[in-house]
Amino acid sequence: MPAKLTNNYGYINVEDNVIATIAGVSAMECYGIVGMASKNATDGFFELLKWENLAKGVKVAAEGSEVSIDLHVILQYGIKISVVASNIIEKVKYNIENITGLNVNKVNVFVQGVKFQK
Repeated sequence: MPAKLTNNYGYINVEDNVIATIAGVSAMECYGIVGMASKNATDGFFELLKWENLAKGVKVAAEGSEVSIDLHVILQYGIKISVVASNIIEKVKYNIENITGLNVNKVNVFVQGVKFQK
């Protein structure tokens, strides 16, 4: 269900995939994140998504002008998960609220794995 903003001149519908793309790109800007994860339903493995598919690692629930976001991420090995997750939450909330004008209720970060990078 798309998010909806109303003003004196009419209304604006913001589709979930637009919000998901903004959230995915915002998360990828944070230090310590390797990428977004997508669950392969057949065998339960998580795969690293490419840049053009970032929205597949994001679930958006919109009700009116309120939005809740779930992010499934893969982080870099050796970093403090709680600090990176907090940075992701702040960055995603800030960008969505400033770009779309919607209110973000909550941002949930699900760490699906860690990846060792040389």
